[in-house]
Amino acid sequence: MLACDSPFNRSPRTTPGRSLVVASLLLLATLTGCQALIHKSPVPGITSKSRLYTSVVDRLAPVVQPDIEKQQGPQQTRVLATHAIGRDVPARYKRRIALQSLTDPWAGFSSLEHQGLLMAELAAGGVENLPALLDVMEAAVDRTSEYFKPLPFPGTTAQKDIVSFLTDTLEDAAIQREKALANLSDDERRFLFKQARTVADQFAPRSNEPPQERAAHRKLDTEFARLVDEQLDYAALIATAQTVARLSNERFLQNLAQTFQQRPPIQQPPPGITGDVLFVQQTRAGLIVIGGPGVNTYDLDRRFLLVIDLGGDDTYHGMIASSGDIDHGIGVVIDLAGNDTYTSDPLGLATGRLGVGLLVDLAGDDVYQLDQGSGGTGFAGIGMLLDRKGNDVYMGNRFTQGAAFGGLGLLIDLAGNDRYTSHAFAIGFGGPLGMGAVIDHAGNDVYQCGDKYPSPYNQQEAPAAKPGDPTFQYLCFGMGSGAGVDGGSAKADAQLPNLAGGLGYLIDLEGQDQYRGGNMAQGSGYYFGIGVALDLDGDDTRTGGRTSLGAAGHYGTGLFVDAQGSDRYTPSGPKHTLSAASDRSVSLSIDAGTRPDTYDLTRSTGLGEADGESWALFIDEGGADRYQGLAGLGHGTQDSLGLFFDLAGTDDYDGPPGTPPSPTSGRGNERTIRSTGGLFQDR
Repeated sequence: MLACDSPFNRSPRTTPGRSLVVASLLLLATLTGCQALIHKSPVPGITSKSRLYTSVVDRLAPVVQPDIEKQQGPQQTRVLATHAIGRDVPARYKRRIALQSLTDPWAGFSSLEHQGLLMAELAAGGVENLPALLDVMEAAVDRTSEYFKPLPFPGTTAQKDIVSFLTDTLEDAAIQREKALANLSDDERRFLFKQARTVADQFAPRSNEPPQERAAHRKLDTEFARLVDEQLDYAALIATAQTVARLSNERFLQNLAQTFQQRPPIQQPPPGITGDVLFVQQTRAGLIVIGGPGVNTYDLDRRFLLVIDLGGDDTYHGMIASSGDIDHGIGVVIDLAGNDTYTSDPLGLATGRLGVGLLVDLAGDDVYQLDQGSGGTGFAGIGMLLDRKGNDVYMGNRFTQGAAFGGLGLLIDLAGNDRYTSHAFAIGFGGPLGMGAVIDHAGNDVYQCGDKYPSPYNQQEAPAAKPGDPTFQYLCFGMGSGAGVDGGSAKADAQLPNLAGGLGYLIDLEGQDQYRGGNMAQGSGYYFGIGVALDLDGDDTRTGGRTSLGAAGHYGTGLFVDAQGSDRYTPSGPKHTLSAASDRSVSLSIDAGTRPDTYDLTRSTGLGEADGESWALFIDEGGADRYQGLAGLGHGTQDSLGLFFDLAGTDDYDGPPGTPPSPTSGRGNERTIRSTGGLFQDR
């Protein structure tokens, strides 16, 4: 892995030879704490490809492209040409990769997959790679950090040297943060801090509020985005986060623990803390606290700048590793061991809110009870949550777990059988000017999003359905989803400013996983938003609602890749799942590998379905697969292109349970069916 910040390095910059991925990486401009050599990649602003993981998109593109060109070349050209109008649609803050994907989906999807694979590779290297990972993620949304000179790690384990490193690093971070905010007036800072809470509480891509309230909220969201884009020195903010991230270097923390664990506890811990406290120091930015190896409780607020706990089954409450107020924009919590419980305030756990929040938990079976806006989230800021080991539970509200609006939100879990639950806008969500990601390295995990907020489609598609009924739909907008804010169809909304969506990633590297999502989930994009869901290994089960599993709507981009495994898909729909696109969007869903998969579409449509001048492609690479329900499967309206490819294996095509296979559908092994807007091909 990319070893960016070893404490044994005595200079501020490491040498390229210290990295295992150096052979694959060309210099990514001003990587903090390390210099990485990275090969050229098609990701705009990024010059990198992963060595550890191979691209499924790049491998299968040349397999299907010739037949698409042969069978539907002119139709594809016509459809994609209509997407060029997206550049003129009055939505602010469109990302380059979003516009590229709409007009050149193969290049866009390849870029997005390479981006995710590199993120996975860097995340797998642990906390030492956080500075490099931040650069790679931010580059995907057209942002870069500025160069700064990291402090060298202490050359000894002497207490004075370790404390000096802590205080000097935090002072440098405070200077960078103040530079980031220098162009903002006091009133603008107060507005951003306050509006972040409103965003977390009320964000909606298309609101059902009364017109006056909708207009007022839209204008506030737009002003929030404008200040982030025009007034916030975001390059300095990234540098702030990279500076703070270096505090979590594991070798340094081992040295710190060795130095402090034998110290006697101080007589009076700071108010809000129980249990042994080994060290306290007041700085201009807040308290630095080192807790002992036993059980502690921490009731945290803006007073606390840095908490390092050496072990024990600890309990944390309040503003945990988060921006406490306008003047206290940096919060860090590092827990070295123990089965810990974290219960956050709103925007109160690993939340960057006009600043930077970082929480690192290195070991233990932990529980994270996340109020809205928490769990690795960014609002005009950068929030990072990294859990290295243990079977963990992340219980979220809305806008939690790797989510951002006008910033970056990141959650990394490197090991254990974990559970992620949330209501909406979570588990890898990118709102306007946002980049959100959840990266889980190993374990049999459960992901669930969407069980609280009813979908507006209930009124027209299931008016008699009640919550809990099979046909009742819930919103998710998560699990690898990006969404903007559009004006809707009402005339009263015509003059309201629209905001393009950001990027959301959900990346799971291995394990037998379960995914359950509502509408807009698992690689879904809406209104110039991009959603990416990557699963690199394991036998998984998935269900998703409308516009899910590699689906997109309204100038969105959706990418879903399951690299291998014997998987089962049972989407609830009722339509537009597993590579479906509508209203000038693009989508790609791939189930790679040669093991058998099951697609139960008896309650939905999909598998390469397009309408409204859209482009959608579904690919199953191989295996003796079963397709239940034949709606979709390479179908598009006359102005669109829906594509279905099953590349190998003797497959079973049938209709709803209890009915014989339909001889009139035409779907079957070794068949090609072409229509004006569709192509079905089983090889």
